[in-house]
This record gives sequence, structure tokens and C-alpha cells, in this order.
Amino acid sequence: MEKRPLLLLGPLMPYLTEELEKRYAVEKLYEEKDALGFLQQNADRFRAAVTSTFTGLKADMIDLLPALEIVSSFGVGTDSLDIAYAATKGIKIANTPDVLNEDTANMAITLLLAATRDIVANDRFVREGRWARGETPPLALGIEGKKIGLVGLGRIGSVIAKKLTAFGCEVVYHTRNKKRDVSYEHFDNLVEMARRCSGLIAILPGGDATKGVISREVLQALGPEGTFINVARGTVVDETALVELLQSGELGRAGLDVFVDEPNVPEALFALNNVVLQPHMGSATVETRKAMADRVVSNLDNYFSTK
Repeated sequence: MEKRPLLLLGPLMPYLTEELEKRYAVEKLYEEKDALGFLQQNADRFRAAVTSTFTGLKADMIDLLPALEIVSSFGVGTDSLDIAYAATKGIKIANTPDVLNEDTANMAITLLLAATRDIVANDRFVREGRWARGETPPLALGIEGKKIGLVGLGRIGSVIAKKLTAFGCEVVYHTRNKKRDVSYEHFDNLVEMARRCSGLIAILPGGDATKGVISREVLQALGPEGTFINVARGTVVDETALVELLQSGELGRAGLDVFVDEPNVPEALFALNNVVLQPHMGSATVETRKAMADRVVSNLDNYFSTK
């Protein structure tokens, strides 16, 4: 049986590419020297495409694919996918929720512990021989009994909340609407929540609707003893304010997995001991990335088998 044509819009992990090639006649648009010319000659062949949250899917690409019916995206984020425009064309968008909840939540907890316990700074302290020379590092901060605010309480946020309670933290949250099925205290006012918390974890979708939600005022309310963690999107925070407040000490600490202009990170952060940096690794474990890849494939398979 002839394989169905499938268009890959951007590079993917080898395992996923191999699994797709077992089932579909895969064409890699990103390897074409003249991508536009290729699409002009071949676009009507493709009912299906695969992308990722990093590559995305914009309206101009949708317009170049008149036969497109289904796009399966590697990742849970949808801010780089023009879902509304795709819907006007009758195109279905599938992503990979749930399978990455635990590891992304674990990254949030890891960053919180690393930032409050000065893990990176103290690692450097030992490697530089300062401990051996008789120096004593400053005391770190604990999180037990502390109030930690979640900005967002969706699938991943709910898992973070559960893990925080295991560390003896008091969980509170801010969302546009109060959740009926949770017992955590809800704050309508994000500034007020930040003022009452020792830590703030951002785990909400990116996009225009949430741009700059974590404002300078919110970060100042968190204060010089507070810790800000971002495992959401770089756009949800005023990054300029974040850097300035970390430099001045008006914000105590931060653990950042995401940035506004990835992979470009504000260089001013590199010299700071009160911030822990990660290269967008929230779901980046062997186990989770395989599960995400399998979901990309099953989304396509289910669509074409009318499930």
C-alpha cells in the first residue's frame, strides 16, 4: 500500500522522524533549498503536516497548503500555532498534552530548590576551591512552610501544586477564574498574591493574552526575599524588569527555563549568582520526549482512522 504523503515543517528528534517514516511518505520542507518552489509544485499532495512548538505554524504557511487537513505538533504549547486561522480553513491542530506534565512539573520544583538553596552558586564555590581555602558560603533559603503562588493552574500547574504540598509548602494560585474543584486559596489580584508569597511559579500559556502578566509591579511585590520561577513562556514576564530587579536585589532569586528571544538569553543574567538558567528543558527527558513523539504519531494515525 502506498504511503500517505506527510510534510515535516521543521526538524524533529530522530526517533519521531523514524516512526513517521515507517508510516508515511515524509518530505522535509526544512531541507529544501527552495521551500516556496517546492510547495508551489507539491502542496496539493499534503493532507497532513507535522510541526513543533519551536517551528510553529503561521497563517502564511497555512495559505501555502490548500489540501491540509491535520497538523500534529510536537509539544503542548500552542502560542506558535495559528489555531484560529487554521479553524477557518477546517484544519485540525493536535498537540501533546498530559504526557509531559510530570517532568515539566519536576523542572519547576528543581528550579525552585536550586534557586533557594544556591545549588549552582555553591557548586561553583566548591569547584573554585573557595571551600578548601576556608571560606564559608552564605546560608540559603528553605521552602518548607512557605507560601508558593502558582500563576496558572492547568494540567501542569495542578501537578506542580501536588508536588509542592509534598515539600510542606502552602499553595495558592492566580487564574482568571477560580477553580471549583480545588481547595487552594485563589487570588484575583496577582500583585497581592505575590506580596504574600515567598515564591512565584509561572505556568500559563504564552501568547498575546498573557504577555507581560508577570509585570515589574508583580516582581517588586515578590520582593528581595522572593523567588520567581518560569517554566511557562518567556513572554509572560517583563524580562527587562526581571533582569533589572535581580541585578538590584529588589527581587531575590529566579530560576528560568524560558526566555523571550530563545536561544538568546539576556547576557546580564550570566554574571548573577541569584539566578539559575536552563535552555528550555522542561519536558526534556528521554522518557517524556518519547511519549510526546508517540503522541504526535498517534494523533495522525487516529485522524486518518477516523478516531
